[in-house]
Amino acid sequence: MTRGLFVRADIRPICALITQVLLAIGMMVSVACSDDSRAPASKTAIRVIPGPSVTPVRSPETYRVRFETSKGPFAIEVTRALAPLGADRFYELVTIGYYAGNRFFRMVPGFVVQFGINGDPAVNAKWAQSAMPDEHMRASNTRGTVAFTTVDKDSRTVQLYVNMDDNSAKLDRQRLFAPIGVVVDGMEVLERLNFEYGEDPVQSRIMSRGTKYLDRWFPALDSIVSATVVASPSAPAK
Repeated sequence: MTRGLFVRADIRPICALITQVLLAIGMMVSVACSDDSRAPASKTAIRVIPGPSVTPVRSPETYRVRFETSKGPFAIEVTRALAPLGADRFYELVTIGYYAGNRFFRMVPGFVVQFGINGDPAVNAKWAQSAMPDEHMRASNTRGTVAFTTVDKDSRTVQLYVNMDDNSAKLDRQRLFAPIGVVVDGMEVLERLNFEYGEDPVQSRIMSRGTKYLDRWFPALDSIVSATVVASPSAPAK
């Protein structure tokens, strides 16, 4: 019994010390957690691309869009009078960030460079039913002009093409492809894009599977880094 009392009495200072240490550790953890809760949130935000606006979007009478791509920049100058509906749609798509990250998926040397299917299938679904009525052609499909693609009457949505040559003889007679503007800077950048896959990427698969499909089967496609509306006076085509 004496030994037991001696042992229990002997460890009391140790127990007290351990208790103090544990309390100190608890306070440190509490402070750390409190500091984390006050830490600023991450600046990285998920980019959400909305669907078509309920309220019609009207573009400026003339505006320029600068594209930054994986091969360099180019610029398109849009004249609303050429095709008002197309100009308004393009303006809306650019201002919501729709084209950032898109791939140039149809590349036909001496004919067209095509883009405009989003890498997110959910975004494509939002815009799939947003077809615009056709518009009268007020400009020809000459080299450098830009127009929305169409597959039938009143079917323009989000895709555009750049004429890489004078395609007026091929396209104008169909009366479906109304240019909205022209490349005023950077045609040489478009000519440097990767044409190796031609027309192989399947558009319906890009629509439904997005970037995952392109990354797997067409990894070397060039892409749009950003598209931004910039103020500028009218300029002659180059």
